[in-house]
Amino acid sequence: MKFRNKALFSFIAVLAVLSIASVTQAAPPVGFDDNEIRIGQWGPQTGPAAPWGSVARGSKLLFDIVNEEGGIHGRKIKYFIRDDMYNPAQTAAVVKELVERQGIFAFVGGVGSATGMAVKDYLAANKILWIGPAAADKDFAFPVDPYLFAVYPLYKDEGSILTKYIVDKLKMKKIGILYQNDAYGKDGLEGVKDRLATYKMSLVAEIPVEPTEKDLASQILRLKNSGAEAVLMYLTPTPAVIALKTAATVGFKPQWVSSNTLSDYPLMFKITGGLWEGVITGAFGEIPDSMNPLMVKYREAAKRLTPEERWGIFYSAGIVFADPIVEALKKVGRNLSTEAVMKALNSFKNYQTIGPKITWTEKQHQGTDSVLIQKCGPGASYITLQDWTTNDLATWKK
Repeated sequence: MKFRNKALFSFIAVLAVLSIASVTQAAPPVGFDDNEIRIGQWGPQTGPAAPWGSVARGSKLLFDIVNEEGGIHGRKIKYFIRDDMYNPAQTAAVVKELVERQGIFAFVGGVGSATGMAVKDYLAANKILWIGPAAADKDFAFPVDPYLFAVYPLYKDEGSILTKYIVDKLKMKKIGILYQNDAYGKDGLEGVKDRLATYKMSLVAEIPVEPTEKDLASQILRLKNSGAEAVLMYLTPTPAVIALKTAATVGFKPQWVSSNTLSDYPLMFKITGGLWEGVITGAFGEIPDSMNPLMVKYREAAKRLTPEERWGIFYSAGIVFADPIVEALKKVGRNLSTEAVMKALNSFKNYQTIGPKITWTEKQHQGTDSVLIQKCGPGASYITLQDWTTNDLATWKK
């Protein structure tokens, strides 16, 4: 009996050792090795928000170019895209899989406020870098998360800048707004009202829109009756289309002004049946046909490497969100670590490629308050009305 017990205990001990070894082998790698750096992104490749999925694919173009040019200090970038279908629960699942099974060193981009908030705390707890959330949510930058670096200009700053343009350049004083009844729309509304207060002006109409609304006849009639000369929109594409088509049927022709979220002119021109011509929008990247040398380089690379992709605002935005980590990795050199990359990112001052100028410090991770102002011309062409402009009312800047 003693022999059998001894044998049983020995067998259990062996199983325990094997089990520990198995767990050790299954532990995620640290995010890089001598040959590669693992970077990930989630985004809606399918589902109702699929057009925004091109952001993640645009980042891939940049990484493919980097790898084609030899990588960074001897390492190639291994890039992972996961489809979260614009569903926060799915975002949490795919990010967990990438971190715990693939050993991701850093994330870039990631479309959506709700999707980003679903993983923000998880990434910070695991000390995973996240550069360039593809949403202008102030909760990404305030209070400062040491592992999260925001590139996207806040909707509040953009709203302030667009309103200043309407008043100063267009000389319009009767201004209305259609805003989505959520954080996105309310942030834009706040920026508009802050700017108008400096002129001792108020909105002539302030109208919330639910994302699922299909009939905006009453809202458009209220705007028309208000005498609004310009109407700002902080909406998603579907209600924006409904708004313009409804306005056209009742002969209401204000100057429409929109957030950069609707700055894909070919798309908006098509789905509005041409009504998007003349609309003014904010923008946080060079126009698609810009002759900026980097835009030319990326545009030509896209033709060669991804001919199936449409070269547009969302696709090139993927480059804007991803290029800071490439620059930081180059600065760090061969002796790579999360801490070293954080230090490099925190030293960025007026760093600019095809997006706005980015400045980060240990105490400030909202990288910019700057936008371009553009107008949709004939045939969905891009016309730049105003170069990079900062918000002189931004209170968050140190």
